[in-house]
Amino acid sequence: MSLQSASMQSATLPSMALMPPDRHALAHIPGDEGWPMIGRTLAVLADPKGEVERMSAKYGLIYRTRILGETSITMLGPEANELLLFDQNRLFSSSYGWGTILGRLFPRGLMLLDFDEHRLHRRALSVAFKSGPMKSYLAALDAGISQRVTQWRQRPGEMLFYPAMKQLTLDLAATSFLGTSIGPEVKEITKAFVDMVAASIAPIRTPWPGTQMARGVKGRARIVSYFSEQIPIRRARGGDDLFSQLCHATHEDGALLSPQDIVDHMSFLMMAAHDTLTSSLTSFVAALAANPQWQEKLREEVKSLGVAPDAPTSFDHLEAMPLAEMAFKEAMRLRPPVPSIPRRATRDFSFGGYQIPAGTLVGLNPLFTHHMPEVWPDPDAFDPMRFTDEAQRGRHRFAFVPFGGGAHMCLGLHFAYMQAKCFARHFLQNLSVSLPAGAAPDWQMWPIPKPKNGLRVTVSAVN
Repeated sequence: MSLQSASMQSATLPSMALMPPDRHALAHIPGDEGWPMIGRTLAVLADPKGEVERMSAKYGLIYRTRILGETSITMLGPEANELLLFDQNRLFSSSYGWGTILGRLFPRGLMLLDFDEHRLHRRALSVAFKSGPMKSYLAALDAGISQRVTQWRQRPGEMLFYPAMKQLTLDLAATSFLGTSIGPEVKEITKAFVDMVAASIAPIRTPWPGTQMARGVKGRARIVSYFSEQIPIRRARGGDDLFSQLCHATHEDGALLSPQDIVDHMSFLMMAAHDTLTSSLTSFVAALAANPQWQEKLREEVKSLGVAPDAPTSFDHLEAMPLAEMAFKEAMRLRPPVPSIPRRATRDFSFGGYQIPAGTLVGLNPLFTHHMPEVWPDPDAFDPMRFTDEAQRGRHRFAFVPFGGGAHMCLGLHFAYMQAKCFARHFLQNLSVSLPAGAAPDWQMWPIPKPKNGLRVTVSAVN
């Protein structure tokens, strides 16, 4: 199928058919829509994990609710995850699920494409995550992480880890995604991304003057301008950074990605790589601080690499860090970087004994699945041994979904593991981390997990 026919196929998804059904069409599904107009939005914002657990305890693993002005269906557990994410029959649109949240600021990012069009774009983008480019990204990430951890080592004591991690991931995204030659514009570009991400979850969805959404729209315009100017330059010059790779990516018929496609994909990839990784690495460090025995086990694994502190990290080093990867997975199990995932039904379907009409907004909840005691015994405990090969054999393949699944499985999954283990190597080789006396981190779990107090930790140098 050509790109044009795929785009036409995607465009033929009838927008009217994907409009929300009449609320009465969902009345047969048990649930509670909450207050008039606002529904259960405030309950979700206040305690998203507790809200889903209370609703499921009362109504079951499929229930009706109302959030952000729309009646929707929540479907919980590994089987529901498999139905919505694996989606062999193309029953669910990611584009119409995420569109109201991300569409204005990150239009036509990979997560906002469906079916054949999504497949063709994903295949074109995959060139940027092959072995050669990944080695180049590792070199840039490794140097940036090493430099920043060295700075932290020189200033031992208490620090707010989340904002420090957020700045680091922003800087790393700028260098590995845009290249070290971006120059003085880097601050302006990263600020534009910060404004876009903040606007994507802003309660006011119209860009009125002075609002987060207005700042996000302005940031989007700056990003579009920068990338559009740079595309012909990168195509002529080449480069090892992700942006330059995408500028030379082609579709199956050999045609280069259009400038607009590159702009849209770069905007989305930088947003996805920065915000979710900030959340996951903060969760990882919080877990190490709260579990010193595991911190020491991982430090011993890093020591066994036999790498000098100032030596670069190689892929062989990363392959020799299975415990670090297991611990990172466990941190994401406890606090998945995307705790809920929306889809919209393209056709009528049935599940769990209920008929659900086309156009219904359907939500799955990795946060709930990752804490189901029948799947994860003692689910609130930090235990990386859940991710040994033996432990995983008997587990449903959609019981662990921090990166989604199916056709929309995160394209940057291996990039995330690479960056996490590279960070673990430098952090554990140089620093010990603990929670200050009496500290009890309080987490905001939605829309992306982050510590409400910034995660105050104490760091000290390791000899």
